[in-house]
Amino acid sequence: MKKQTVFSIGRFVLLAFYVLAAVFPLYWIVVTSLKGPKEIYTMPLQYLPTSATLDSYRKLFSFSSFSLYFRNSLVVALISSLLAMAVSILSGFSLSRYPRQRTKGILQLALYFTQTIPTFLIMVPIFTMFSKLGWVDSTAALMLVYVATVIAFSTIMSKGFFDRIPVSLEEAAKIDGCSMFQSLFHVVLPITRPGMAAIFCFAFINIWNELFLAVMLLMSNDKMTVPVALNSFISKAGISWDVMSAGIVIALLPTMIVFGFGQKYIVAGLTEGSVKG
Repeated sequence: MKKQTVFSIGRFVLLAFYVLAAVFPLYWIVVTSLKGPKEIYTMPLQYLPTSATLDSYRKLFSFSSFSLYFRNSLVVALISSLLAMAVSILSGFSLSRYPRQRTKGILQLALYFTQTIPTFLIMVPIFTMFSKLGWVDSTAALMLVYVATVIAFSTIMSKGFFDRIPVSLEEAAKIDGCSMFQSLFHVVLPITRPGMAAIFCFAFINIWNELFLAVMLLMSNDKMTVPVALNSFISKAGISWDVMSAGIVIALLPTMIVFGFGQKYIVAGLTEGSVKG
């Protein structure tokens, strides 16, 4: 057998194993959400429900305010992602067009450094500061923190997109009478639209799935986001796996929709944003 054939077979097996490992947890969550409470704990394990039911989804929306939590998450994720995208456009453009190379390098290094700091290290300072300001249990404060956590990487991505745009386009716009902001919004941004979509998708997915900061800052039941609500389903009495699985399935839908509609922009944006250092 030729080496090329052996390599192709081996690559196919590895890819198949990877796809199985990635898809099976999602499959198991969906199947569990369609099982009854007794069927979940039966042995041996049943990989298909004998009688599919939507009772877990009915319990999810009838015994908890999950629709409210879903709306809270949607509002927080959308507003925070749009704010992060708007700030990263301005900061990335400034960093890309900044004339001093040495200062630009220091700023880039600082942005990269912030990505190495674990969330656990900043939780106590954030909570202490927000407690003194009276911002604990505030959705607006949570959105502010989310924007701050994603803005560094969003700026790095944004700078990569703007680095690909020739400065001559802006110079031509200035000759026609455009200011710096007019050339940015009317000339540069339409070209980098896929990149901006990639930044929005990155921010939305990260914010939607975030748990620790939301648990720390949100106290009221009516302000809970979906990850906090799912975490609250875990109690000393145990975990209602059917309801938990139904909640996870519902929670996955927005990120799947955002990624599905923005997939081509994400791929194009990440490709455009891959620049030399």
